[in-house]
Amino acid sequence: MIALIQRVKQANVTVNSEVIGQIDKGLLVLLGVEREDDRAKLEKLADKVMKYRIFSDEQGKMNLNVSQAGGKLLVVSQFTLAADTGRGLRPSFSGAGTPEQANALYLEFVEYCRSQGMEVETGEFAADMQVALINDGPVTFNLQV
Repeated sequence: MIALIQRVKQANVTVNSEVIGQIDKGLLVLLGVEREDDRAKLEKLADKVMKYRIFSDEQGKMNLNVSQAGGKLLVVSQFTLAADTGRGLRPSFSGAGTPEQANALYLEFVEYCRSQGMEVETGEFAADMQVALINDGPVTFNLQV
């Protein structure tokens, strides 16, 4: 399971010209599901996302997690993160989870984060989405479990 996280001042997801998910300060989480992923990996990655200290404290050091910084999550399913780009000029998605598996784990990821007290907005699984953001920093990390 892969999460590309971006610290944002603002982010939103639009489907069919309608904003369906929006946050101000927080993390945009692009979530990729791989074939071997399960509930244990999901919880481990979600905990890492929520506890990762990439927000500035009073001294300007990256020392606060999203919750401590008063932020929210915007979680968007992103199957292309599971691409194998090692050979050739066209990505292979043989390692990506099936649509059914990916959707189930995506929804579980969101619900798990909510159960831990996070405010979470979402995209729409398998929709043609437009994601807009103001990256704060820019600060972007690729987290994997």
